[in-house]
Amino acid sequence: MTDRNLAVFLSEPGDNSSPRSNFYAPGARDLLPLDVAQKRWVERGIQDVFHRWGYHRIITSTLERLETLIAGGAVDRETVIQIPAAEGGMLGLRPELTASIARAAVTRMEDMYPQRLYYNANVFRRANLEHHGRQQEFYQAGIELLGVSGILADVEAILLMMDCLQSLAVPNYQIILGEAGLSRALLERFPIEFQTQIRRCLAHLDRVTLEQLPLAPAQQELALSLLDLRGKPELVLAKLARLELDADSQATIAHLQTVIELLTTSSKAPLPLILDLSLIQTFDYYTGIVFEAVSIHEDRTHILGKGGRYDRLLALYHPQGQNYPGIGFALNIEDLQQVLQTNASMPHHTPKPDWLVVAISPTAHSAALKYSNELRATPELVRVEIYLNDGAPAQIRQVAIDRGIAQIAWVSADGVKLERLGEIIA
Repeated sequence: MTDRNLAVFLSEPGDNSSPRSNFYAPGARDLLPLDVAQKRWVERGIQDVFHRWGYHRIITSTLERLETLIAGGAVDRETVIQIPAAEGGMLGLRPELTASIARAAVTRMEDMYPQRLYYNANVFRRANLEHHGRQQEFYQAGIELLGVSGILADVEAILLMMDCLQSLAVPNYQIILGEAGLSRALLERFPIEFQTQIRRCLAHLDRVTLEQLPLAPAQQELALSLLDLRGKPELVLAKLARLELDADSQATIAHLQTVIELLTTSSKAPLPLILDLSLIQTFDYYTGIVFEAVSIHEDRTHILGKGGRYDRLLALYHPQGQNYPGIGFALNIEDLQQVLQTNASMPHHTPKPDWLVVAISPTAHSAALKYSNELRATPELVRVEIYLNDGAPAQIRQVAIDRGIAQIAWVSADGVKLERLGEIIA
């Protein structure tokens, strides 16, 4: 390929920028040092909470068999960035971690439950053609609580998410709680040919389309009422009590009510909870409790994380088809990073070096390197840079001032002179 052809290849039509600006793939994003410092600060805060709750980190493969990623209907095949496998078939870059962890747990870990696992990793989702250039790589931290069901497990997952948000001092967040099994049971009261459309309308809060469906008047009224099953838990539960529900749905409501009561009495802070029976996905993945954490920041709603119970997934990967229940959630690191920009504890500058070590002559190079190592050898973290260029003392001092370095070590073959800018200290 000639240089000219390379330039054409790298430049998109109508792009007048330098070809060098197109060396990255569409949808890619570089994290610069300050981005990395903030991302790591968020991740460390979350990780500390995971450790306090007894969770252990797991790292799974970035690449998985495509059929592993889309098992259970949790992931749309079209959103997976796919790569042909050398031995045939297709591989995919993980769009989420739950499927990979479920596969690893039932095929490689002992059947000792509960398993409390957490992750901190990047995920990939292919943007459709209408959104060319949209971000396709994201960062998540989350947990999977495997092998146990019941009220306490549901409460643990939700309280753990809340503990993460509270530890980070996330402002103005709310937990939206739903129940996939109950929502599914309510959908089954409609003719089967309309259930998928109604599910989609509920998932997207699309009242206009819902009103246009050719349903019988009583069914239309019920469909619209499902959109209104959202608000303070006690009010929504009261509305549910007025519906004629079967015994299984009544038991689900009792479970949900107990979860809410335990959350209310166990939360370290006032519970920012909304009960929303329209919180339903367009796929049959979750089987019970579902929940989201959202925050309104600068007039934009950020989905900070989401999760739920999935009690049929692990059997898809178990060699004998044995099933284990599970519940988990994922937090979106970049959304958290955005809403925490006003947090004074988050890094807003990259760390400044503590010392600039200067060899005042070529004969002092060895001594400067040795002294730099002595400074770095202290138990606490000390950031030390060696001055690599030639320059007069005034020029070197200005470099230190410009870079926020407060101390200079002038090293000669005969010894070291220490200077705190504006003051000789030794």
